[in-house]
Amino acid sequence: MTDVASQGSSDSGDDRRYLTDRQGHPIYDNQNQRTVGARGPATLENYHFLEKISHFDRERIPERVVHARGATAFGFFESYGKWGDEPISRYTRAKLFQEEGRRTDVALRFSTVIGGRDSSECARDPRGFAVKFYTDEGNWDLVGNNLAVFFIRDAVKFPDVIHALKPDPVTFRQEPNRIFDFMSQTPECMHMLVNLFSPRGIPSDYRHMQGFGVNTYKWVNAEGETVLVKYTWMPRQGVRSMTEEDAAAVQAHELGHATKDLHEAIDRGDYPEWELLVQMMSDGDHPELDFDPLDDTKTWPEQDFPPKPVGRMVLNRNVSDNFTENEQIAFGTGVLVDGLDFSDDKMLVGRTFSYSDTQRYRVGPNYLQLPVNNARNARVHTNQRDGYMAHRQDSGGENPHVNYEPSITGGLREAQYPTHDEQGPVIHGRLTRKRIPLTADYKQAGQRYCLMEQWERDDLVKNLVNQLAQCDRPIQERMVWHFLLVEDDLGLRVGEGLGISPQDVAHLEPLQSQTLTDEDRERLANLGKNGARDVSGIQMTHCVPNERFEAARH
Repeated sequence: MTDVASQGSSDSGDDRRYLTDRQGHPIYDNQNQRTVGARGPATLENYHFLEKISHFDRERIPERVVHARGATAFGFFESYGKWGDEPISRYTRAKLFQEEGRRTDVALRFSTVIGGRDSSECARDPRGFAVKFYTDEGNWDLVGNNLAVFFIRDAVKFPDVIHALKPDPVTFRQEPNRIFDFMSQTPECMHMLVNLFSPRGIPSDYRHMQGFGVNTYKWVNAEGETVLVKYTWMPRQGVRSMTEEDAAAVQAHELGHATKDLHEAIDRGDYPEWELLVQMMSDGDHPELDFDPLDDTKTWPEQDFPPKPVGRMVLNRNVSDNFTENEQIAFGTGVLVDGLDFSDDKMLVGRTFSYSDTQRYRVGPNYLQLPVNNARNARVHTNQRDGYMAHRQDSGGENPHVNYEPSITGGLREAQYPTHDEQGPVIHGRLTRKRIPLTADYKQAGQRYCLMEQWERDDLVKNLVNQLAQCDRPIQERMVWHFLLVEDDLGLRVGEGLGISPQDVAHLEPLQSQTLTDEDRERLANLGKNGARDVSGIQMTHCVPNERFEAARH
């Protein structure tokens, strides 16, 4: 039985109650936001999405719904003044990048995603990697993870994936059957699962992990010309990960080992450092590619879109108070400075609303007045007033009686835009709720598997078998079916561990909501007998050496 947007159930005898919003309106499409064309920008009248995500943002108080467990440190970002060997001004007018050696104060918050504020830092979980730049033109938040892709490509599904990963609402246990029930019906998760259940899903600590912006953004130059970009933070300390057994040995003695490691390294003067790398492509649809560059379940092949350095970040100060500088620090993907802009990445559009909305609820409407969130290196003049926990009024114009605009009696005025306000490609499309046309859910996941080190592949298979062994048989079969489309070796090994062969799942039809590529159909016709993918010459973001951290057993 498969649910499909706008098509109803494939089972004519399906008597389940249908989904509604809290106004009692039937939900006909719970998979896609309303956008201009299948891959265009989302529209503001997405009532179902806004109600769903707004309620989700308010499900916990005062702890963060996600990224509750975290550690913050402070330091600086130093620009190289170039993108690789080229002047960076060709591509962006953002001032923090323009001069070689220019330093900008930063705060970096590392975190786990699913666990609560006192949960273990040894859990298998994406790690948040959120950087706040206190620039002279206001703050810039680059909010990412330690894994380069995400589970879903449309933010309307964010509450669902997090609910599936969170503890069962009845048993309050994290249940594999719930997790893979969702994943088995969401093929776009495959690339993330291949990364998350490998050792990369348990970094040895915060200092030895990569950071990724995950979403696609834009750069804008002085002429208003735009390019698409992706961000990667590469640790100068190297990448180091743990198996589940190593993590268990660490957790037996310490729940907050990663926070402890970060604090102690900075205290002894061993300052961790990352280099910021940027991939770039022209701003357009790119029909020549076999993936959509706005799809956050995909990476950009590095042999075609090489990541080039633009600066480095050094952390050299710990928090002086955990609550005011870690618990109350707040990030949002909509916090950009001039020269940086959004793409039409559907996940990015949803995150941009959700992140700041969460902070207004969790910390309060005046959260930006707190010192750790304040634009400390830029002038702030607004007409915003009052609200819970206001401890000052923002500086306004010369006349304190005028808190509106426009005014000719001493109020604030608009700034002058640096260039014209029209940029990027012209977008044509009908209002719709559709997935992006090019999904290609298996190819990059299979390439990533083939490019792993052998110990990473072995650990991935072991972890998947252990988790899926706790799931219902139909979920196991569908996941083996997916993994066989990802890569023969992965599907065969996981299937062997579960006692499920390709013949056992050959009868399964593609999910009614799936759109298979020609390559997917060929693999399906030869399930389990396709041979290894050819990955010669392919470079992917996670394919840097991964040192295994082997914990002492006592």
